[in-house]
Amino acid sequence: MEDSLEYKAQVRLLADAGRLFAQRGWVPATAGNFSARLNEEQIVITVSGRHKGHLDDSGFMVVDLEGNILSPGKTPSAETFLHIIMYRRDPSIGAVLHTHSANATVLSRLFPYGLTLNDYVVLKAFPAITSHETSLPVPVFPNTQDVPQLAAQVDDYMNRHPGVSGYLVSGHGLYTWGRSVEAAIQHVEAFEFLFECEILSRRLSP
Repeated sequence: MEDSLEYKAQVRLLADAGRLFAQRGWVPATAGNFSARLNEEQIVITVSGRHKGHLDDSGFMVVDLEGNILSPGKTPSAETFLHIIMYRRDPSIGAVLHTHSANATVLSRLFPYGLTLNDYVVLKAFPAITSHETSLPVPVFPNTQDVPQLAAQVDDYMNRHPGVSGYLVSGHGLYTWGRSVEAAIQHVEAFEFLFECEILSRRLSP
């Protein structure tokens, strides 16, 4: 699989995303993790402990949707099941991206029960939103070292609240996704802009 054209193409796109996000300060140190779908059963995902601004071929590996490691000698992100749950939920999802910006982290602590983004034009960057006159809920989940349990909580929430485009983990960062790596990058950019607006509005409010 790692010799396939699809694997190499997805690795290139994810590495480019890592450099972009690092330049913007959204993946400090070794924070963040990225993945992309290879086929109905397998994904490529970043290995554990790599700086996302300096990813090369060695920084990626293949796992299946049961969490089995298909790249011997490599260790995937500890948060792999937060990616897997999304690919299991929706076959149209082609990529899942996780960033650790300061704005996202601060908001996740200020709003432990979730926040709502209201009436921004940039909300139209997300699927099915066609007007700025709308609201987009962003759930916040408590952080835990038990990632499968956290993944189950995310899955349950999304079953009860369809239409979620991303979520925050408290003190941790953003997860969002898209039909392709390019689409997921756009969603990260939109969320990060909106989070910055929320932070600025609170800073400037009398």
